[in-house]
This record gives sequence, structure tokens and C-alpha cells, in this order.
Amino acid sequence: MQEYALPLLCALIFDDFNFTYDLLDGLDAMGFVNPTPIQEQGIPVVQNGQDLIACAQTGTGKTAAFLLPILDEFTANPRDTTGALIIVPTRELALQIDQTLQGLAYYTGVNSLVLYGGGDGMDFEREKKALASGAHIIVATPGKLISHMNLGNTRFENLQFLVLDEADRMLNMGFIDDIMRIIAKLPENRQSLLFSATMPPKIRTLASKILKNPFQISLAVSKPAEKVKQGAFVVFENQKSATILELLKNKKENSILIFASTKQKVKDLDKDLRRAGFAVKAIHSDLLQSEREEVLLGFRSKRIPVLVATDVLSRGIDIDDIGVVVNYDVPGDAEDYIHRIGRTARGSSDGEAYTFISPQDQNKFSRIEELMDLIVEKLPLPQNIGEGPEYNPGKKNDVKFGGKKKPFKGKNGFKRNN
Repeated sequence: MQEYALPLLCALIFDDFNFTYDLLDGLDAMGFVNPTPIQEQGIPVVQNGQDLIACAQTGTGKTAAFLLPILDEFTANPRDTTGALIIVPTRELALQIDQTLQGLAYYTGVNSLVLYGGGDGMDFEREKKALASGAHIIVATPGKLISHMNLGNTRFENLQFLVLDEADRMLNMGFIDDIMRIIAKLPENRQSLLFSATMPPKIRTLASKILKNPFQISLAVSKPAEKVKQGAFVVFENQKSATILELLKNKKENSILIFASTKQKVKDLDKDLRRAGFAVKAIHSDLLQSEREEVLLGFRSKRIPVLVATDVLSRGIDIDDIGVVVNYDVPGDAEDYIHRIGRTARGSSDGEAYTFISPQDQNKFSRIEELMDLIVEKLPLPQNIGEGPEYNPGKKNDVKFGGKKKPFKGKNGFKRNN
């Protein structure tokens, strides 16, 4: 696996990549002037026809890094068949990429089709017709794509580009078998691009199976943006609700994103915050896709200042000026923490990220700190909350409620109170 690094140029602009005029018109219309580091280094590799494995943190411009050279190729050499397949873990990310694609491709004549689960029979028939007509670029989640492939609706014999975006997320979600089934039916003579925010060993194993002598670009691996002010509250589980209310009372930002670990917690938080007078909306898997899009639009336009979400949004939301991110629960693994707090301090903005650490999550959060090579400041609880637990990840913590010890249900069958 080769390392690639393009010398950084002080005043590099998109014209320097020799894109077609139609593509440059789209970039100009969207206000794109200077490439980000991942675009600056990645675009020439793709233009040279090389496979690529790129690791860069959320919010660094990875989407345009692979879309722009693909669009440039299809604009310079028009086609009637599907030439690029982009596989992503979630419908939110699929829609985000397709929206960016439509803006960049506005003047090029390149069309796209987005495939994701959750639609009805009419959606499936519409997708089938679009596939038959030869959409130039397909953006898809693995499950929905396999459904169409099994029915013979896809035509990939002329496929030129395969892109795996958020590859680490797809592996964590258990999509590895689906991905390999899809790749087995694609032409071997293709250019493959793998983008990931983190680079654990399993990603390198996947890359070795599907990429041919790839260039590797690594930017800020497993590190949060430096402009994110991180802090943590060490709390008992039953102190979280009061702590979030006190935290939000002192925040004047009009864009606050709160992550909770389960759909039920998201619903409960939504109710608690509404009762406390906050303008809040929740987004989770029970909502229809149209409802999700409406909520996201309201959050993006600042009509909804507070959004509560499950992890489905940790990588699939593209908003540049989120002021505060709150981890109501510690994420399931260290990589997810990077993605969650990566929703803030994007572009030129600063941001804040807070995490609530309950006793049972202390070891988990300690591993996150180890990954980042950073000790997150443990903040004092508001006076009216009471005393929280000691932060001591090396010690087996008892789970306390209201100053009394209570067992929680685990492998030994004790009752769980949360």
C-alpha cells in the first residue's frame, strides 16, 4: 500500500485540477473555491486512475473528494450506462451525498439515483425504471441495492468506479457480508475508492481484498477537530435528565444536537425537554423518511434549535454550524465518539461537545480518551444536581440511585432501573 502526499499549495483552486467548464460552473454556483486537504490530495489520485484508501475525520470534504473526479470523467466522456456505484451505511448519508451530487452536477448532464430502505412499492418500481434507463451514478445502502441486484434490475457491466464511504461504519453495522456479495458481482476492471473516518485493522483487511495497489491518504486519524471544546459530566444514570436541563438553560446557541443510545431514550428526552419549554424535535427509526427530512430541514434552517437523535445521524448530517453536541450516553465504541462530536466545529466555526458518563460507562469512555490521546476535562455538576460518582475507570463501579446502591440487570439477571 503506497503513501501519497501532494505538496500543499498556498493558493490552490479548483481550476487547477483542469475540470471541465460545466463542472467548474457547478462549483462556482455552490461557492466552492479552494479545496480542502483531502480534496487537494485525493482528487489527483482518482484522476490518475489509481485505487485509493483515504482516512480523514468527519467534516473534511470527503464527499467532494470522490464526487468531483467522477463527475469530471463522466462530463468529459458521456455515457448511457451506470458508471459509478457509491455504497454508504445509512439513508441519511445517501441523501446527503445525492444532494451534493445534484448541486455539483447541475450543468454537466450527469444524473444519479439514490437507493435506500424504507420506501413502498411505488418507490421500488420508480427505482427499477431508473435502473433500467441507466442512471450514471447510483448512491445506495447495501440492503436495498442487494434487493435490486437479486431481481436482476441492476446493470453494472460498464461500471468504472466503486466508492465505499464511511467504510468503518458499515463494518460496525455488520454489512461486511453484504458488501462482499455486491463486490463479487461487479467488474474486476474498475477503480475502487474507500473512504473512512477511522482506520482500524478490519478496514485494512477489507481494503486488501477489494483495492489494487492503492494509494493511502491519512489526515487526522481518530482525532476530533481541535476547535471542539470537550467536557464531560460524571453522573449517575438518574442525574442525566436534570443535568441536560441545566446545561441547556445556560446555552444560547440556536443549534444543539443531542445523541442518545436508544430510540426510547430519544423519545423520553424529547418529552422532558418539551415540558421544560425547549423548542425541540426528535429523529429516530420510527419516523417516516419524509418526516425525518422535514425535521432535518427545520434544524438546518434554525427553526428547530434543539434536535435529539439516535446514532443514525452521527455521520449522516451535513450542517456546518452546530454549536453544541451532547452525548447523553457514551457511544458504543471509540470511533463513534469522533463522529458524534465531529458534527460541531466544522468549517471555520468553533464548537462544544459534552458527554454524560454514568458509572457503567466509565471504562468505555476511558478507552475513547486513550484513542484520542487526550484526557477530557471532567466538569463539576450543577449545584442542584447533587454529588455524582467518582471517575475511576480502573475500579468496578456500583450503580447508585439517589445515594443508595441498586443492582442493575446484567448477565446475572438482576433488575435494571434504566
